[in-house]
Amino acid sequence: MFIDHARIFVKAGDGGSGHCSFRREKFVPRGGPNGGDGGNGGNVIFEASNRVSTLLDLRYQRHYTAQSGERGQKANCHGSNGLNVVIYVPVGTLVKIEETGETLVDLIADGQTFVVAEGGKGGKGNARFATSTNRGPREFEPGTPGVERWLNLELKLLADVGLVGFPNAGKSTLISAISSAHPEVASYPFTTLRPHLGVVEWADDSSFVVADIPGLIEGAHEGKGLGIQFLKHIQRTALLLYLIDITEWIEQDPLVTFETLRNELQAFDPTLLERPFAIAATKIDSQGDGHKLQALQDYCVEQQYRCFPLSAVTREGLPALLTYLGQAVLENKASCTSKC
Repeated sequence: MFIDHARIFVKAGDGGSGHCSFRREKFVPRGGPNGGDGGNGGNVIFEASNRVSTLLDLRYQRHYTAQSGERGQKANCHGSNGLNVVIYVPVGTLVKIEETGETLVDLIADGQTFVVAEGGKGGKGNARFATSTNRGPREFEPGTPGVERWLNLELKLLADVGLVGFPNAGKSTLISAISSAHPEVASYPFTTLRPHLGVVEWADDSSFVVADIPGLIEGAHEGKGLGIQFLKHIQRTALLLYLIDITEWIEQDPLVTFETLRNELQAFDPTLLERPFAIAATKIDSQGDGHKLQALQDYCVEQQYRCFPLSAVTREGLPALLTYLGQAVLENKASCTSKC
């Protein structure tokens, strides 16, 4: 099961109240105030971890409360701080405040942490208020309450290359052929019901991550088919690979298929059309007389798009595609590094 969104409630610990007391011991005249401070409340912290792949656990436990700080005590004893609560989430989790829609943090690195609810501060004991003119203060401070809020969590997969195509375009077969990922492969539409990630090794000590995004159909941005449920994962990919089925029994023209996919991405997020991309003509082992492949290749030459005919079953064309994708990913990372 793949869970990519969750709604939870977090409550940081309250600060402990300060204490009011006086030192009263035999042979110690003018003992004075000795009330200690209260402890700070615990924080609620999110930590991104590669060991977590979904938000499933947060669906079953929706309330998280950190420990409150202890009250101050006499003899200048300060209360202990409350314990923090650490919630582990997958890398790529976006955290938003439900009430305002404000984005708190985008956890994109393994081990990255963020305090989503800060604990309250402990109050001062009466010993803190002693002065030369006020030697017996009786005032003390209560602790402040910890932050509490509802949060909306959204998981967006992080990948170098995103596979985009209609149902049964060959996305699952391709990712199975080039990586160790094993999504279900079948001849009926919407075989893939959740995104899959695969690590592709294309050269010595060189690899990139591919995301198999469940199939789109025309009108997906309006909720048709699987709707926009997985379109958001494409936003995380640096490079798009459009898979176009060119088998002879597919009625739709490959050029129409490509333009439909582009229109769906534009309707969902216009910036997706600015991403670098390539086109893969899939299932060339079943292309028939080859007129569809020829039409697609001629179109790509005219538009100066990169087109790679391939068959994931026979592995024809895969080496050239992987070399191109690997080099494109390296160039993209180098460009991002130079800009930073």
